[in-house]
Amino acid sequence: MKLVSWNVNGLRAVVGKGFGEAFESLDADIFCLQETKMQAGQLDLQFPGYQSFWNYADKKGYSGTAVYTRLNPVSVTYGMGIDEHDHEGRVITLEMEDFYLVCVYTPNSQDGLRRLDYRMKWEDDFRSYLLGLSEKKGVIVCGDLNVAHNEIDIKNPASNRRNAGFTDEEREKMTTLLGSGFVDSFRSLHPDEVKYSWWSYRFHARENNAGWRIDYFLVSESLRDRIAGAEIHNEIFGSDHCPVELDLA
Repeated sequence: MKLVSWNVNGLRAVVGKGFGEAFESLDADIFCLQETKMQAGQLDLQFPGYQSFWNYADKKGYSGTAVYTRLNPVSVTYGMGIDEHDHEGRVITLEMEDFYLVCVYTPNSQDGLRRLDYRMKWEDDFRSYLLGLSEKKGVIVCGDLNVAHNEIDIKNPASNRRNAGFTDEEREKMTTLLGSGFVDSFRSLHPDEVKYSWWSYRFHARENNAGWRIDYFLVSESLRDRIAGAEIHNEIFGSDHCPVELDLA
């Protein structure tokens, strides 16, 4: 089973930059999107053989997630069931026969870390949400988690130390999440590989490969043995992020 996740940074924009071709070439069984930046009715983008599920932010042109799937879910839910967090379209959960799939777009702490306190609350509540699901069956979490966990995951760790996405606080929350029973699929298979999934639009960052690895597939420890492959498709353009992939046996 192939799963793909991609922060498209505006789905309507990336449709004009080869999204359909990339979608078809990746040939995923489940394809998760973050930062769709859409409202209902703005784009009717369907693919043969897939059904799709959408979670829109209340605020126009902001955030948003979507999931395309060839597999029929048992059920689909939107958000975490916490009003404070559920107005920005950040979470979609598909219950499958033998696991939960959670597509997430984690809030950015923003310039000046003005949203860091909220981010810390989100992290605690999201971890609790995942652990609640994991009491029933294995969980796969994918999306833009907006944190480069370790120095290997970022081109310039020293100069980014207190920037959003590489603060000690955010990195520690990721360490806590992994310690609560989750596996970073890419790092488990590629412990020493330097590869990034996001590049700033400034300073020619992508052509210089000055990037960050902030897009992940995390899986419950109970699913670790099913990790057959984990890839970062940095050959695919169209967004400031590239798609990431998990292959399950």
